Amino acid sequence: MPDIDALNTRFGVTDRVTFARGPGALATVDITNVSAQARIALQGAQVLHWAPAGAAPVIWLSPTAKFAEGRAIRGGIPICWPWFGPHPSETTYPAHGFARISHWEVVAVESISDGETRLLFRLIPSDAARAWWPHATPAELHVNIGKRLSLELVTKNLGVAPVVISQALHTYFSVSDVRSVHVLGLDGSPYIDKVDGGKTKLQKGPVTFSAETDRIYLNSIGENILVDRGLKRRLRVAKTGSSSTVIWNPWIQKSAKMDDFVESGYVNMVCIEAANAADDAVTVAPGEEHRLGVVYAAEGLT
Repeated sequence: MPDIDALNTRFGVTDRVTFARGPGALATVDITNVSAQARIALQGAQVLHWAPAGAAPVIWLSPTAKFAEGRAIRGGIPICWPWFGPHPSETTYPAHGFARISHWEVVAVESISDGETRLLFRLIPSDAARAWWPHATPAELHVNIGKRLSLELVTKNLGVAPVVISQALHTYFSVSDVRSVHVLGLDGSPYIDKVDGGKTKLQKGPVTFSAETDRIYLNSIGENILVDRGLKRRLRVAKTGSSSTVIWNPWIQKSAKMDDFVESGYVNMVCIEAANAADDAVTVAPGEEHRLGVVYAAEGLT
């Protein structure tokens, strides 16, 4: 359990960076600067909130999210690592890996010249994690909070053999009504439709939502744009180290089965995930590293 007083003594900045005990007694850090506000849970190094100054929140967090040791938090930006989805061979291992349910330590907090706040987190290995993943692959998360929100997930291979990882920054975006938003930047991309038995299909035009959506877009390296006329804004998603993009909304029946979704909660969220999934899994050679990065920016619509 992180020592809140020690964290504030070492890394806290009066009125700007504050560590506290949040819901479920989980440790959180609140960041306020001239450009934005944010909150991050130390379990999972999970961004729970980000709002540029004077703007509505960009990141969606379920009103009924469960906050408990070792339980995934519904919403924010969960880190799926070192595997995406179910483990390829062990059905009892945690879905989407163990990074999102593990403790991360704060390594550095820095205010940079343009008013942004930079934080560095490092995954703390546990006995359970070592049993699930017996590889020397330390993971770090670099977060910059300002007018833009940027994250970079760094995996290093300190072992003597190549290691294959799949991963995603599973970002939940807040939207006015998912039924009236659309996503640009994927026209012409092939995708795996997980709702339709894993069939490969081709995207035609913008991505729109009228039913459960669970897709892995392949060969997708360009910027995605979430257009939300209800909130009069456009969200830009630019990424590096990734050529797969996951689009997800559970819709009515699936979200009704989840105890951390409110009724009709699916209406106000959509996930656009920078990923290394399916055939985009990454082989990290000994002594090498892989960086999965993403930058989010919010713009007004005229």
